[in-house]
Amino acid sequence: MNIKRLLPLVTLILVFAVSAATADGLSADSLTATYVTSPLNIPSIIDKEYHLFESTLGIPVSYAEITSGADQTQALASGDVQVLYAVGGTSVILSAANGADIRVLSMYSRAPRAFCLYSKDESLNSPESLRGKVIAGPAGTNLHELLVAYLATAGMTIEDVSYVSMGIPEARAAMENGSADVALLGGAAAANAAKQGCHLICDGEGLISAIIAVAVTGEYAEAHPDVIQAIRDAHSAILRKMSEDPEAAFALTAENLGLTQDDVRDMAAAYDFAPEITEGDREGFQKTADFLYTAGMIDAPFDTSSLYLN
Repeated sequence: MNIKRLLPLVTLILVFAVSAATADGLSADSLTATYVTSPLNIPSIIDKEYHLFESTLGIPVSYAEITSGADQTQALASGDVQVLYAVGGTSVILSAANGADIRVLSMYSRAPRAFCLYSKDESLNSPESLRGKVIAGPAGTNLHELLVAYLATAGMTIEDVSYVSMGIPEARAAMENGSADVALLGGAAAANAAKQGCHLICDGEGLISAIIAVAVTGEYAEAHPDVIQAIRDAHSAILRKMSEDPEAAFALTAENLGLTQDDVRDMAAAYDFAPEITEGDREGFQKTADFLYTAGMIDAPFDTSSLYLN
């Protein structure tokens, strides 16, 4: 976890953040945010433990435990939730490309090294060695994008392998029982695979951006600019809490995810939780959009410059 990078950013945001709330309070009387703990969503776990969204906003905050990116964006579009607090860049783009009103408020995390291809077969050590193999993992995700990017380094496409879409737990089980040669794994599933001696084929370093975002609708942001600023302030408070005592954050996360504190500390080293949207993030979003178009998951090229709230 990039603590040194977090500290000056959080300080800067806290010093210069100006709330638009009136003396009567915010323009909304409640808020619902998604709550997703995997693959290693330390800020979400910290927030729920210490009620930092609620204490910062001063209004009741409820949580919707929606793990599917598609289900998250649907809940946002329906108004059932107002904030997607940790949604994959692929899900944001898929939603926007299909006409949904969704905007990126800030970044949540980036962690290319946390997304991996694992196998029990150590001879699978190159893109070429995967030709014709059964590879299992969730479609339309960072892991799917990683597979495509890895194959492309050898001039291959996903048509050169037998790709089967399924969730991460199912992919891990398929690898273990031999019905899949390779599993696309992230977070705790990847960490446990490594601990149990599975063979790491590659991770996402240099291949994908693995971006996770905080998202709202443009309509909500326009109607409630004071709430948007308060959400930014709450996010900053969460990151400050993480920075002040990383070991406590690791211990709490380990308890929630069924990992050891050492596991979480090692995994967190692969994560950058800085909230600002960088040029690299913008390039990552566009690269993901191009991947989704090439993979036939969106019907036309999509310009991601329209995604950002500011």
